[in-house]
Amino acid sequence: MLLIAVIAASVVFACGPKPPVTGGGGGTKVTGTGSGSGSGASTGSGAGVVGSAPDVGCLTPTCAYHTGTSTYYACLAGGAGACFHFGAPCAPADSCMYDAADRTYKQCTSIIEGKCTQWGAACAPKNGCMFSATDGLHHTCEAVSGGTCSRYGALCAP
Repeated sequence: MLLIAVIAASVVFACGPKPPVTGGGGGTKVTGTGSGSGSGASTGSGAGVVGSAPDVGCLTPTCAYHTGTSTYYACLAGGAGACFHFGAPCAPADSCMYDAADRTYKQCTSIIEGKCTQWGAACAPKNGCMFSATDGLHHTCEAVSGGTCSRYGALCAP
């Protein structure tokens, strides 16, 4: 567990503002001759940017419901409506949590280690992404009423 915390902290501290991209001029020109002989030549100053890698950004975990424990954890990796790698316990920013006992979303007035210990009124998550007990995945809810979803849409990130 300590190792996971150290890795997560190093990812968080490693991510910061993007450095400016600079470069230009130079470039590389590759020429070659022959039919399969493998001969060729390379010229250029090598002072410019030859290519660039896409910016994949920093890890931004979400707070996702774990069906096995009825607890919320940081989702470190997921997709297709599910979380594949859970981190530390957490609480959704809006405190709207899934209650497995009656399969509804409710405001949680007391959260301890990612688990609600005191329930409040019915609610719906602000991002519209709700857990479906039918298939165990998170979907965008297209019709919310009283903390439940009567019509699920596409899969969404928990």
